[in-house]
Amino acid sequence: MANTRRKGVRATGTNPGMSDGTTGGVLRHGPLVSPTRGTRLHGLVVAAAGFGINLALGVLYSWSVFSNALSAEWGWTAAQASVPYSVAVAFFALVTAFAGRVQDRIGPRAVATAGGALLGLGMIVSSLASPRTGLPLILGFGVLCGSGIAMGFIATFPAAAKWFPETRRGLVTGVVVAGFGIASVYIAPLTQALLASYGVQRTFLVLGAAFLVATVLLAQLVTNPPPGYFPGPTPPPDVLEAQCPPTRRELDWHEAVRTRQFWMLWLMYGLTAFAGVMIIGHMAGIATAQVPGPDLGFLLVAVLAVGNASGRIGAGVLSDRIGSVRTMRYVFCIQAVVMLLLAAAHSVAFLAALAFMVGFDYGSDLSLFPCTVSEYFGPSNQGVNYGLVFTSW
Repeated sequence: MANTRRKGVRATGTNPGMSDGTTGGVLRHGPLVSPTRGTRLHGLVVAAAGFGINLALGVLYSWSVFSNALSAEWGWTAAQASVPYSVAVAFFALVTAFAGRVQDRIGPRAVATAGGALLGLGMIVSSLASPRTGLPLILGFGVLCGSGIAMGFIATFPAAAKWFPETRRGLVTGVVVAGFGIASVYIAPLTQALLASYGVQRTFLVLGAAFLVATVLLAQLVTNPPPGYFPGPTPPPDVLEAQCPPTRRELDWHEAVRTRQFWMLWLMYGLTAFAGVMIIGHMAGIATAQVPGPDLGFLLVAVLAVGNASGRIGAGVLSDRIGSVRTMRYVFCIQAVVMLLLAAAHSVAFLAALAFMVGFDYGSDLSLFPCTVSEYFGPSNQGVNYGLVFTSW
């Protein structure tokens, strides 16, 4: 054990839970600390806080409600109303890698706090927009909210996963990010009600203040495990030595991007996410075109959101049992079949079932890829490594 620490051997593979409280993967000092009832409960608190933060970050998926209001109340065109959302998506994808590197270095609490603050302030700045002045909305929702969503998202699930054994990390990651996927189920009707009562500007202001307070408070609970924490019974030194062979080590982002696995993951993420986002953004239009009659758009979007959250949890559970790569194969095959069947869906029940599966497949990506990145490159630098893979999104 002493030799392991002296040589700086990093724990990966079957033993990624050894944490120094900052990076989560390098045991630099102190004896191993087995979970007690208190630490187990704290791990649940971190996961619950991460889920709660993601419930606010999911406002991104409810932009269509704001977009409709901007067109109806302010007379904006669809193209004008889409600009803040497009900017937010771009900043979400690009800032994630930077935020991941920062949280790997200084810990998740500060990054999650900054992310929550930017999300709330971005919504408040958006309330300064008017029919003639769209710049506050682009800066507020696009730049500030997009950046805040990236920071809050990347700070939550790596921290929560480090509190649990590797056999539970898929489940924990899925539960935490499920909040993002299911958020539109409550944000969309809440926003609709606020818009009807207060209008566009006050709705942004009310939601911004609520998100600011809730996310910043929850962020104080998002922490890494203490130094020497091992998420399971402390193994004897000879077993620990066997689980930490010097030939296996963590990869930082410079090393990860030089591997074939990184670029395969990057390409797969782009292709599978594209299929999901394409349908998510047009589900209401598909319903109108293929099932004439009552407006089913809101219902199908809600069904898709439930599928999104279910996929994040379900795929996480399955990856804990059979591995994330094998789970990916099943998810990708199901996604291909669903995409082919969509054109033939001309009944409410069939289209609803396919909408659920579209959300399920897409949500699975947000659970499987973080776990796979951790498996291939180690948990210590998961924030920046996953952030770089996430740019494909």
